[in-house]
Amino acid sequence: MTYFLRCCSFGFFFLVGLIIALAGRSTAGYEPVSFQPNQWSMAYATYYGDESASATMGGACGYGNLFVNGYGTDTAALSTTLFQDGFACGACYQISCVQSQWCYTGSPAVTVTATNICPPNWAQDSNNGGWCNPPRTHFDMSKPAFMKIAQWKAGIVPVMYRRVPCARKGGIRFALQGNGYWLLVYVMNVAGAGDVAGMWVKGTYTGWISMGHNWGASYQAFATLGGQSLSLKITSYSTQETIIAYNVVPSNWNVGLTYEASVNFH
Repeated sequence: MTYFLRCCSFGFFFLVGLIIALAGRSTAGYEPVSFQPNQWSMAYATYYGDESASATMGGACGYGNLFVNGYGTDTAALSTTLFQDGFACGACYQISCVQSQWCYTGSPAVTVTATNICPPNWAQDSNNGGWCNPPRTHFDMSKPAFMKIAQWKAGIVPVMYRRVPCARKGGIRFALQGNGYWLLVYVMNVAGAGDVAGMWVKGTYTGWISMGHNWGASYQAFATLGGQSLSLKITSYSTQETIIAYNVVPSNWNVGLTYEASVNFH
């Protein structure tokens, strides 16, 4: 009888330990995906605006005031080849001037965030003014960012570039717009790959609702969500990792406000 009790006790505690271990693997043992820099490639870079970078405010990605929202002056507009209909918004690129007399000694690099599109100019030849015409890979940088890699009077310089992880402070931020039947969310301060492929929203009384890509870094849902706390699920475009910001938006939310999550990509 004593042997039977010892045997069963051992089996019981072994089973409990196994269940706890397996449960831990799905939560505490989860290893987030870390975005890694990719290979260097060749492109060209110009700049727009002046030293104040005021011309870069707003932009096709919808980040609004880049100073207020944490992007500063190290930003760039991408040619359509890179912009990918807005799915490159928020991506970070390390850029270094090469093979030009206007490059600084040692070819220092600057890391910029994609915040805008550089549209084609079909009235100009692609090699003489139409720098952002497809299929050219081109960065139209803010002037302060350009001046970190080359003398501004160069106008245009050849560069080497690569995607790098975005370093952000805090969690993902969601700026809300819309009305009682339409929710528009601008996604900002995304770390890791920096980009977003898809979003879902869940109200207190709803299931997960798929949000459509509006433009740039904004996603929309046609649903009545007023008076409900909102959770948002985000998938990275580059890594396909998905994270969830539970109840990131309180039930008394209003359009025109920005809410910050406690989670972010890596």
